[in-house]
Amino acid sequence: MPDDTQPSDRSPALLHVRGLTKHFGAFTAVDNVSFTVPAGGSLGIVGESGSGKTTTARMITGLETPTRGTITIDGSPRTTSRRKAHRLARARQVQIVFQDPMHSLDPRLTTHDVLNETLRLHYPDINRPQRITELLDQVQLSSRDADARPRELSGGQRQRVAIARALAVDPTVLVLDEAVAALDVSVQAQVLNLLADIRAHTGISYIFITHDLGVVRAVTDDLLVMRAGRTVEHGPTDTVLSNPTHPYTRVLLRCVPRPGWDPRAAIRTTADAQTGEQPFHDV
Repeated sequence: MPDDTQPSDRSPALLHVRGLTKHFGAFTAVDNVSFTVPAGGSLGIVGESGSGKTTTARMITGLETPTRGTITIDGSPRTTSRRKAHRLARARQVQIVFQDPMHSLDPRLTTHDVLNETLRLHYPDINRPQRITELLDQVQLSSRDADARPRELSGGQRQRVAIARALAVDPTVLVLDEAVAALDVSVQAQVLNLLADIRAHTGISYIFITHDLGVVRAVTDDLLVMRAGRTVEHGPTDTVLSNPTHPYTRVLLRCVPRPGWDPRAAIRTTADAQTGEQPFHDV
């Protein structure tokens, strides 16, 4: 499917990505990827390790600079200026939540300190105690959690802190990079339900970067499948998962464990689906 093929938007497009490309030396990590995310929409980006999905997310957030392509939000292009005011403005447009918050939260700071510092940086004149209370309520954390440091919290609680910190700047788009992959299944469900509630109440747009097709089925409207840096399939999530058109998408679906699943058959399916392009790895 061509990269510029788009699913039907449910509301005016908020995030436009066009021809996004990233080279690392001679290696092309992302090759001419395009998509849109409507206001309040949720896009899943899936693919095997090395497919380019995380590099795509890092370019959207500004952690990587595209080699080519454009990223616009509400019609305004994302700048690459290093000036503090421009960096803060970009951060208020797009925030990211990573897989392991232990690597992104300062171990010396309590939850309250994390949120207070974020608000002080972006909104110095706001009523910070009131806003911190609102954020804790939004992610279902208690006052006891507010006084705890990361090592004193569970994995699910730490991820809620990371989500609250991202929401503190009122972002337009929230990128979730394998944000529930490290959590127990029951905690995953709680966090996904929390994210669904937040989207319903705030109208924020989500981009889910994941390898878990169960996650995208539960929480995304549209799905983009990547392989070797390129888009191979793109459309409404239910359509892509129920009636995939590309062999690679079918391979991903057949490799999802389920009752009666035969891993040896999945391996054979992977081999049979190869088309003379790059082999499928780590599916």
